[in-house]
Amino acid sequence: LTPAIDQLSAQVHSGQTVAVVGPSGAGKTTLFDLLMRFHDPQSGRIVLDGVPIDQMDLQALRQRMAIVPQEPVIFSGTVLENIRYGRPEATPAEVEAAADAAYALGFIRELPQGFDTDLGDRGVRLSGGQRQRIAIARAILKNPPLLLLDEATSALDAQSEQMVQAALEKAMVGRTTLVIAHRLATVQRADVIWVLERGRLIEQGSHAELQAKGGLYASLAALQFNASK
Repeated sequence: LTPAIDQLSAQVHSGQTVAVVGPSGAGKTTLFDLLMRFHDPQSGRIVLDGVPIDQMDLQALRQRMAIVPQEPVIFSGTVLENIRYGRPEATPAEVEAAADAAYALGFIRELPQGFDTDLGDRGVRLSGGQRQRIAIARAILKNPPLLLLDEATSALDAQSEQMVQAALEKAMVGRTTLVIAHRLATVQRADVIWVLERGRLIEQGSHAELQAKGGLYASLAALQFNASK
């Protein structure tokens, strides 16, 4: 059996934004699953603030993180309930401030009952970009020290993508962020880029450093530049 993650050794400093890139099947999502402890590694360990995460209370660990996945989970319930899921005791004013920060306030106010509008099963009443911004508002309201972003702008139209990107950037301010990045614009703004291939960390550095190396990152970047022309 081939390990999904193999001999990966790296460090993330507080407040850094780390972009994780690589071809499909490189182990990017597995890395997030390990951080959230959906699985535990068979060897090695992950340490958060000096404490191995397998020694932390699971709820306490997950309270320190918020994830915005590719397919955001929207529950059958109101807008208020969906955003407040990140912090159930939050006041309506705090929920509204989080929605505003996620560039969601405009479309929420246009819904039939505003924050009291029932979103239906899996948020069927919302567009993809609107669902993403509800998920980002939830993360902002939770206000965790660690933010995990599985960037999900690739299926959105240009206007929605711009709004979601702006909301993500606001959510990243003042916290440590790991982002599985599909768009080069996001990668270029990261403090450090990790390039994974077949579960191994084969390159790391800034956009300029990795471009100059002429390795896998440079070829992935060139492919995307050509595709966007």
